[in-house]
Amino acid sequence: MIAAIRISGMIKLKSEIQETLFRLRMRKKYTCVILDEKNLQTLGMIRTVKDCIAFGTIDEKTLVSLIKARGKKIGDKGAKVEHPEKIATEILAGKNMEELGIKPFFGLHPPRGGINTKLHYPRGVLGNHKEAINKLIMKML
Repeated sequence: MIAAIRISGMIKLKSEIQETLFRLRMRKKYTCVILDEKNLQTLGMIRTVKDCIAFGTIDEKTLVSLIKARGKKIGDKGAKVEHPEKIATEILAGKNMEELGIKPFFGLHPPRGGINTKLHYPRGVLGNHKEAINKLIMKML
């Protein structure tokens, strides 16, 4: 699974990039979504917005921490998710988050220690992080 985090805001974005970010459910800054890496349409959308987001492969430990800290149920305002380990294994197996009753996006804090939002990885935070996205997510929880 791929974790994608929106880094840039709405100012001076092309309408095509804005539309793609909305379709990926990244409507605000520092919003994280979990995407299927086997879906070619999703990979094309990531390629379109690679200059506005940070993305990479998420591992199970980080996914459990993300669900435990930031996961919310659909319908219940602010309700935390029970059994994040079970939900994380089902998501990694390919289940849809809405079927599991979880909102398909996570609101994160700005990263502790700051980031360079203008440059691409490894000097900045934009683009493909591969396995290092887990470290960025842990800074933002």
